[in-house]
Amino acid sequence: MTSPSESVERPGPVPVLTEQLRVLVEQLQHPAGAVLRPASHEDRPLRGTTLFLAQCTVETQVGRFIAYVFQDVIHKGYVIALAHGDIVTAPVLYTRIHSSCITSETLRGCDCDCVQQLEGALKVIHGKGNGILFYLMQEGRGVGYVAKARDRMLVQSSHDQISTFDAYRLMGLKKDHRSYEDVADVCHLLGIRAPFIVLTNNPDKTAAMTAHGLKVQGTEALEFEPSPFNVAYLASKADSGHLLTQASAPHVKRALPPEPVLPFRPHALAGAQRFIYAASYFLPVKPVDNEVILSEDQFHRLFQTRSIEEFMQGDAPLVEDYYVIRGNRLLVRINTANILRFKAENPGSPVVDLLTTPYWFRVHVYFDIVTGQESVVLTYGRPLLYDVAVVRIQSESLFNRFPLVNVDNRLKFTRAVRHIVHYGVGAIFLLYYDGRGAGFGAHATDRMMLEHGMVFTSDEAYRKLGVGYDSRDYDAIMRLIRHHYPSGKIQMVMNSPSSLVKKKEYATAMNAHQIDVHKWIFLDDSTLSE
Repeated sequence: MTSPSESVERPGPVPVLTEQLRVLVEQLQHPAGAVLRPASHEDRPLRGTTLFLAQCTVETQVGRFIAYVFQDVIHKGYVIALAHGDIVTAPVLYTRIHSSCITSETLRGCDCDCVQQLEGALKVIHGKGNGILFYLMQEGRGVGYVAKARDRMLVQSSHDQISTFDAYRLMGLKKDHRSYEDVADVCHLLGIRAPFIVLTNNPDKTAAMTAHGLKVQGTEALEFEPSPFNVAYLASKADSGHLLTQASAPHVKRALPPEPVLPFRPHALAGAQRFIYAASYFLPVKPVDNEVILSEDQFHRLFQTRSIEEFMQGDAPLVEDYYVIRGNRLLVRINTANILRFKAENPGSPVVDLLTTPYWFRVHVYFDIVTGQESVVLTYGRPLLYDVAVVRIQSESLFNRFPLVNVDNRLKFTRAVRHIVHYGVGAIFLLYYDGRGAGFGAHATDRMMLEHGMVFTSDEAYRKLGVGYDSRDYDAIMRLIRHHYPSGKIQMVMNSPSSLVKKKEYATAMNAHQIDVHKWIFLDDSTLSE
């Protein structure tokens, strides 16, 4: 018997599901392959915390891929699944789980091997016929660009005496903060059941994949010859367990920044408290159009035993042209292929150093407490009183981090870099992500609508999305321009006169912050090959 105070749990009636509830339950279960078999154009399956946003075709220089775009509804990171061939019934899939790297994939930085791994993996996947690359917004092994930039600042200030992983430990970070749970959700939503051959040098990555229930059949390495700018970084990766055979590279001389790097504590900008100045370091940027810039001292050191004219002669000249540019610097246009052949026979020749002479930009990373995103500024040169800095506001596109057939957006960036380097003083202020400020999800949806004939123009797509023509935060960028160039007098790089007319918010923000444009430079007037 039970006392009156005790309760007895009795079985209740079995609930009868209404038709509407039954449909909802089916939707919540989301059978495998839900993205490939949508109920309608408006269907947006959600598995775990991973929401499907859009799909569209991506034409790369190695072949055609289908991009399936997802977003995590908690940490808001995008996941791009670039698929080639049959990903549902193929017996095995070649795959790479790739973490984003804005410096190498957007800014032409050469202090890591990330862009080589990205492009190399796409080439392997296309060549194998069936495969998929998962592009995750997990900059700096998952710590984000603020922490990654502080790591670079600490490493450079130590002259490579501490490694990336030492810097992470000093900052209270683990060596790897990445998560692959979204990848498991994406595989379910795409109906992927095949085992993977993973393109990686990192055993920890395959272990993490297995822990999330992903089937790993094997691995293939993606390794590239170290350079003076990434040899220390690759050596630290090898020490942490990456399977790299060339990382020690004793024949590669480490390159140090052109000036000392002094670490500092994060602090708010006095004139714009929304920005917390988090880090600053030097980024070696790949030269544009094979144009190397040398100081007088560098020029004399390289050509003190043999004149530059000697290297311009013969059937395979190493130097195609050179001339003096502003600031008593020398522009030397090299023939990379010929120098590489010359290097094989003359590895100790000073002229070989032309292959590894970058443009040294200083990267400034700010954390914007209003948007919760990083703001990135690249500056070049030290402005004197009579200098009028060349400034470019560059809108980044995530798709343009891939080796696309259409390189228009990349060319805008490289043309801007060229104008800045030729003048000798300037900056690039990065705006991201995509969609004219509406976000990458809006941009991918715009492309999907156009491909499926749901709209005829991007303007129509944006009206359906309920987004204005331009949502970019120009006011914030103008505040950063005034911070770097207090006089407000600049040379502004724009795409074309028509783009200036169309961007009313741009002009309004410039006027509000008293930006005095001494000269307009229009990229449509520039000629340049990548």
